[in-house]
Formats: sequence, structure tokens, C-alpha cells
Amino acid sequence: MLQQWGLWGLLLSAFISSTLAPGGSEALFVALLLQGFHSPLTLLLVATVGNTLGGLSSWLIGRLIARKYPAERLANARHEAAVAKVRRWGSPILLLSWLPLVGDPLCVAAGWLRINVLSALCFIAIGKAARYGALWWVVN
Repeated sequence: MLQQWGLWGLLLSAFISSTLAPGGSEALFVALLLQGFHSPLTLLLVATVGNTLGGLSSWLIGRLIARKYPAERLANARHEAAVAKVRRWGSPILLLSWLPLVGDPLCVAAGWLRINVLSALCFIAIGKAARYGALWWVVN
């Protein structure tokens, strides 16, 4: 079953896991690593691309929300905390975009605050790749 879905399944799982929806791309990544049908580097790249695109979709959601609800009108404490972190640390805070519960709000806040998309892309991708790289290292 895993071989049938393979890389496309990993890409989709990684994308969904990196949006506001829950997912389990790490488990699929490890399962595919252990099966050995694909090179570990290929799996790392596919998972990183999917997860990064998911993070960028959260950034885009933040950018679209900002049109109707400027950051100055925040009512939710969780949103205020994420926006405060992005204001303080800038785009490098997106290295933490892989963290559960924290990463998605950081990406949304970055879009909301109009952090440069290329800068956001770089830091999101580095953080996501580091997470999958750490999993690869642990499995080996």
C-alpha cells in the first residue's frame, strides 16, 4: 500500500500536515525510509517540498486575512503572541514553523505582517528540511 502511494502520498501528507489541518507526514516519511523503495534524499526533498508548500499556504492565508483584519485589530491572545514573535524576530522565526501548534500560527502571522515571501520561503524550507533530516538521522 505504501509503495502504491509512494512519493505522491508523502507530498500530499506533508502538505496537509503543514496547514492548519492535522496530519502525520513524519510517520509516513519514516515508514517509506524503512521500506527502502526510494532513496532517503528523494524522500527528504519530497517531504520538504510538500511541507514548505503547506507553510506557504498558511502564509498566504495570513496575507489574505490582513486585507480585512489588520494586525492592529487582533482579538485572540494566541494570534497576538504569534504576531508579537514575528515582529520581534522577523522571518528567521519561521525556522520554527515545523513545530506543532506553534508553526502554523507563525506562518499565518508572517503573511499577516507581510513578511517578504522569498524570505519566508527560505526560512520555512530550512526548518522543515531540518526536521525531516533529523528523522532520517534517527532512523539510520
